[in-house]
Amino acid sequence: MKIITVDREFGSGGRELGKRLSDSLNIPCYDEQIIEMLAKEHGLDERYVARMSEKSIRTMYPLTIGRRFSVPHSVMEQSVKIAVSQRKLIENLAAQSDCIIVGRCADIILKNHQPLNLFVYADHRSKLERCVKRAPSDEHFSRSEIERLMKQIDRSRAEMREAFTDTKWGAKENYQLCINTSGIEIKTLVPVLSEYIRQWFTNQKR
Repeated sequence: MKIITVDREFGSGGRELGKRLSDSLNIPCYDEQIIEMLAKEHGLDERYVARMSEKSIRTMYPLTIGRRFSVPHSVMEQSVKIAVSQRKLIENLAAQSDCIIVGRCADIILKNHQPLNLFVYADHRSKLERCVKRAPSDEHFSRSEIERLMKQIDRSRAEMREAFTDTKWGAKENYQLCINTSGIEIKTLVPVLSEYIRQWFTNQKR
């Protein structure tokens, strides 16, 4: 079974890399699809589910760290339901077939599957330029607003990992391969990475 997880800094191109690797390796990639599945399961709006899944894990899993928060019970209950469902869904997807999972602490959730864990990062300028270039036409964020969003999302991702494990988000020792996409078109990386991935899984069978 080939299970690949892609952790990434916001704006580094990790989502695009996951999709392109999916096409190259001919295995499914799950990213926004997880939100769609969860929204359908719970009968909720996809945008709402996306917001819940991006919230700090400290809000979503208060009982796991022995703290209480001044969050309305109904919101807390819904957040926990979505979080638990997301974990189960990721485990089920990995059990069914080869796959690529983008984000969502999949490397921790799927640890027993012995996945190949990738971390995608880039310098600040490259991330900012990628965000500006690929922003939807109906969004009108200034560069400073995009920079704040980048910091906010990455901070949330780091907090989420800290709640699952004592390992640090983005620390190289937690991944089999760290990929710097600074100043590089993602598509140019795919052939080499695809071959690396094939070889890595071949070696695991020996």
